[in-house]
Amino acid sequence: MAKDLKFFMREKKDEIITVKGPKSFKDDKGRVIDFEIKVIPQSEIDKIYDKYTKKSIATDKKGKPIVHSGNVVWKVEKDDSAAFRHLMVEALKYPDLKNEELMKFYNCFDVTKMPELVFPNFEEFDYVSKIIMAVLGLGEYPETEEEKLLDEAKN
Repeated sequence: MAKDLKFFMREKKDEIITVKGPKSFKDDKGRVIDFEIKVIPQSEIDKIYDKYTKKSIATDKKGKPIVHSGNVVWKVEKDDSAAFRHLMVEALKYPDLKNEELMKFYNCFDVTKMPELVFPNFEEFDYVSKIIMAVLGLGEYPETEEEKLLDEAKN
């Protein structure tokens, strides 16, 4: 009996998850604004992080390549902070941090700087970071104020 592989042949489509934004972002009626976050596949996440990884031959103080057991030693430098900010920009669909008007407002020409400009205080940046990580399956959703109060009441 042949096993059917059709169950593994899925259409590629963008999945957008709607979540509550930080409590400091409210609409005209005082309601917290919903954010839209795109679920990014692991292969794309890897590509983003690879862009911020620099690999070069390690050298000694005289500038000669370092060789260990007959192999050249590589020096790997990673800018995980810039890579994560880039990931935030790619994941956020609303607000769209790549929006030309928004970038012009912040006088910003580097998308990796936008998360820090749009979410300048730690609490906002931390909340948005955690929400994005949770949507991407890389972390847990942050507790809401109600959940915190319930936990405190239980203890």
